[in-house]
Amino acid sequence: MKNRNVGILLLVVALFILFLIVSYNKAMEDIVNATCTHGPECSMYKTIGVQKTISYSLIGMLIAASLYVIIFLKDRTMPGQSAPKPSKKVLEGLDNTEKKILDLVSRSEGSMYQSDIMKETGFSKVKVTRVLDRLEAKGLTERKRRGMTNIVVLR
Repeated sequence: MKNRNVGILLLVVALFILFLIVSYNKAMEDIVNATCTHGPECSMYKTIGVQKTISYSLIGMLIAASLYVIIFLKDRTMPGQSAPKPSKKVLEGLDNTEKKILDLVSRSEGSMYQSDIMKETGFSKVKVTRVLDRLEAKGLTERKRRGMTNIVVLR
């Protein structure tokens, strides 16, 4: 599911919970007003105030989190999904080795160990490193260090 959709779903749930909280708080106020004989000095009035503060603060944080997800989080390729393929215009500017490596990473769900690229292509470590340097410079891939190896990820 896309992050924007998750954020919208979270916002809808937050608004529903807000409706429930407002209804509950209104019902509690009505009950306290009807049953409390001590007036505003009654401890139930103070309890309602604390409860409102806590509940509205929590729902405010939930709404803020859902808006953050909608606005700021980028969608990522999930396991089982194919990575987005580069456009034909981008592919035209690449040489055959760059295309081969880019296609290999794309077919492996958008990420692959650099050592696996060497095994699959038969290219030397130096050649793969140089090709990946060029692909990174063009903004097509990114290398992430994992221990003693790199994971190549499509951007």
